[in-house]
Amino acid sequence: MNPLPPLVEPGAELTPGEIARYSRHLIIPEVGTVGQRRLKNARVLVMGAGGLGSPTLLYLAAAGVGTLGIVDFDVVDESNLQRQIMHGVADVGRAKTESAREAIAAINPLVDVHVHDLRLTTDNAVELFGRYDLILDGTDNFATRYLVNDAAALAHRPYVWGSIFRFSGQVSVFWEDAPDGRGCNYRDLYPQAPPAGLVPSCAEGGVFGLLCGTIGSLMGTEAVKLICGIGDPLLGRLLIYDALAMTHRTVRFAQDPERTPITELIDYEQFCGLGPTGDDAVADDDTVTPEQLRAELDSADPPVLIDVREPVEFDIVHLPGARLVPRGGIVSGAALADIPHDRRVVLYCKTGIRSAEALAALHRAGLDRVVHLQGGIAAWAQRVDPELPTY
Repeated sequence: MNPLPPLVEPGAELTPGEIARYSRHLIIPEVGTVGQRRLKNARVLVMGAGGLGSPTLLYLAAAGVGTLGIVDFDVVDESNLQRQIMHGVADVGRAKTESAREAIAAINPLVDVHVHDLRLTTDNAVELFGRYDLILDGTDNFATRYLVNDAAALAHRPYVWGSIFRFSGQVSVFWEDAPDGRGCNYRDLYPQAPPAGLVPSCAEGGVFGLLCGTIGSLMGTEAVKLICGIGDPLLGRLLIYDALAMTHRTVRFAQDPERTPITELIDYEQFCGLGPTGDDAVADDDTVTPEQLRAELDSADPPVLIDVREPVEFDIVHLPGARLVPRGGIVSGAALADIPHDRRVVLYCKTGIRSAEALAALHRAGLDRVVHLQGGIAAWAQRVDPELPTY
């Protein structure tokens, strides 16, 4: 094993109550009273109180991490309850940070919780990270992942990273300033973000709820190891977990000697191809609102509706009369013959992301009577047909 030096100095002596609470840690030689005092003195910032943040925060609180910070600007939605175990039915509609604060207090009132109800930006990230010893990142979009990575490097802070999709997950540790020349960061593993839309979010592609517990627990484990200076951290190693096969493997990586040093924060949406000037940008004339589509469908010459989602999503809910032509076939060109060339066509997906990509592909192929539904079927359900199931 190759342990790193402990990240945090020991805090104050444990009280009799803390000795009773953490006794199962104290009798582990690798942790002991000194390790528990390090946990007590640690300040850990967790990005998000969602699928990965929920189990990670709960276990770090139970482990006795003295200060936990939570960054989240979202509210609890009913669809979160399948995997975000910090929140319950009564929390729907509440800020996730407040729900998380109460859940942590119910497990360990000795933990000092700092809530940050904000969106992480280039203006606040470095300063915020500087207030903590360690960052944990389980965010689900590439722009934020690269922002966290670069801000952590500029703040000289290590961070634990986790990612999930459907039945698979990944975990690693990144620390630009790690001792003994072992420093590496997310850009050494993923120098470039994948093309926009290639990797769907959990909201678009789905996630197995129990996977969050597995990956979140692994992230918490790495955090405790770093704080206490025990074990072999995943620095320079990527752990890949497959829940269906119940297998895991690790892949080693090292700092790229040709990587450009991180000296400042950049426009991460542009870096990830999400800016309005990208190839798949959609003009206003190529978009219809749910209300406009409702009027067109009621007219004497209604458009052809093309659903570009996956068959499993189509089975959940779809607009009446829609034809299913998944986005992949449109983008590859294999399904171009399935799109009418002589009629007005309206594409839609769940939220408008995939339909915009399909629309751009059709425009490149020369089809000019095609538009897409703004906000997708989710916006339709919200603004036109509230009785429609949402997912």
